[in-house]
Amino acid sequence: MAYNLEEQEQLENLKAFWKQYGNFILTVITVAALAVAGWRGWGWYQAREAAQASAVYEQLREAASARDVAKVRAVAGTLFEQYGSTAYGEMAALVAARAYVDAGDPKAARVTLEWAVSNAKDDEFRHAARLRLAALLIDEKAYDDAGKLLAVDAPGKFAGEYADRRGDLLTAQGKPDEARAAYRKALEALGPDSPMRRLVQLKLDALGKEAG
Repeated sequence: MAYNLEEQEQLENLKAFWKQYGNFILTVITVAALAVAGWRGWGWYQAREAAQASAVYEQLREAASARDVAKVRAVAGTLFEQYGSTAYGEMAALVAARAYVDAGDPKAARVTLEWAVSNAKDDEFRHAARLRLAALLIDEKAYDDAGKLLAVDAPGKFAGEYADRRGDLLTAQGKPDEARAAYRKALEALGPDSPMRRLVQLKLDALGKEAG
């Protein structure tokens, strides 16, 4: 096929351009293709991990409902070991801790909640774990440790719960006036429809009136 002078010049320019930049262009295309493949592969891996973690979490819930503590320990261990970085690991900590408390093993519950406080990525799970752990520590009369857990700036959603738990701590320490103040703060922070309000009010009433 014959080319006119203009076409021949364009072909020569294209050859020169490709000779100079061809390797670079191929490298960019290859890197982009690998990036897309890697992104899709990572998405597939995450989906598979989530599905597997979900199945194990359901086993944990069933074991907890059946009060099968031995199975709770085994399944929770698998979740923390293999899927601890997923949301199911955080949820499992709360379920397992409740099962241990119900079974009369607060030590195991404490270890599980400590793991959640240190490893939970979701603020809601981390605060829930802190509050439950603080309650255990108060029961164990580990007041200093409980106080450290509660000495945080709680977000609006948890402000009432933290104040309530501080009231519990102060009551246990024999500081009724300070406990009353904490419970009143909890009532101010809790929403009008909060199911906690009645319980907090009962605690406040149980302390009686301030002296003097």
